[in-house]
Amino acid sequence: MSPNKLRLWSWIHKWSSLVCTVFMLLLCLTGLPLIYYHEIGHLLGTDVEAPALPAALSENPPRGNIDAVLASAKELYPNKIAMYMSQEIDEPAIWNVTLGDHPNDEHYKPIAVDARTTKVITEPAFEGGVFMSTMLRLHVDLFAGLYGQLFLGFMGFLLIIAVVSGVVLYAPFMRKLDFGEVRRERSRVIKWLDLHNLLGIVTMVWVLVVGATGMVNTWADLLLKYWQNNELAEMLGPYQGQPPVSNMASIHDAILRAEAAEPGMKVAFVAFPGTPFSSPHHYGIFMRGDEAFSSRLYKPVLIDAATGAITDRRELPWYLTALLLSQPLHFGDYGGQAMKLLWALLDIATIFILGSGLYLWLKRSRKTRSAQAGKAGVAEPALARSTEAP
Repeated sequence: MSPNKLRLWSWIHKWSSLVCTVFMLLLCLTGLPLIYYHEIGHLLGTDVEAPALPAALSENPPRGNIDAVLASAKELYPNKIAMYMSQEIDEPAIWNVTLGDHPNDEHYKPIAVDARTTKVITEPAFEGGVFMSTMLRLHVDLFAGLYGQLFLGFMGFLLIIAVVSGVVLYAPFMRKLDFGEVRRERSRVIKWLDLHNLLGIVTMVWVLVVGATGMVNTWADLLLKYWQNNELAEMLGPYQGQPPVSNMASIHDAILRAEAAEPGMKVAFVAFPGTPFSSPHHYGIFMRGDEAFSSRLYKPVLIDAATGAITDRRELPWYLTALLLSQPLHFGDYGGQAMKLLWALLDIATIFILGSGLYLWLKRSRKTRSAQAGKAGVAEPALARSTEAP
């Protein structure tokens, strides 16, 4: 590589890294507890668990009537309306019911109901409690909504550039060294540089995957809006202009009908009429598979809320499929505890890479300033002598 190209790639790596480093450190630090979201929730007592059933029922647990599940939740807040119902893939014994004053209520009430006995379990803490909700908001949007998401997406883009430019620079840097060599006999800065380069090349693929999927995740709101304004609007076209439903059909029967139409799939969540994922006339029942990746892919089934009949069902478009697949890759929560441990270790290694890169830049800047000050100190006496009278 020519010296000019080497300087260009060095400049790209330096500034792309410097601009995104602080924000990437924040994302790595907040992302670490999010890898163990459920485990931390369990320790803090904010994670909801279904009560144990009698031994006679535990092997073949009953399935409670879903209308009764909804009625139990509404007994707590009789003046509120149902917004959503959902079930976690690893906790099918609990229905998470969301109630609000209107279909877009941001101050909703989450209620956990036993799916077997239809009895209310608890009102869970919002997003896992104060600590976890703070970590989540910092990681997702810096408490700045869509603008925060897009800003973090741009930081993710700079991270990808920094990784690619670092790989380009790694080959000429290691030309005279063995792979993975750390020159311990040299100065502290040299040792940090060697460790920075070693961990950077080892974690390269992971950082690219997490950075790219994180960038895609920041587009979630925009992609969902596009889908709602196009594919979903097309599915709801025949109902435009009709008055909202006053007497709604059984949600239990609607879910059974959706399950019969999509064998091998289970309910991920239900959007009630008027919410953004349905219409004033429909239940939006979103089905998912039962395997690690297929459980993240949804298939919407629209059911007429007045008659209980299926009106449309179709696969999600490719861009939402890419978004949904990027989420488990980003958090590493699809491969059990071993995958979570690997993601946590790689996250810690990335924190070291980012911190060491910042340390090396500060050291180099200080050395440059000292060198410039030294030159200025030598130049001043020389200038003074040149201006003395003969």
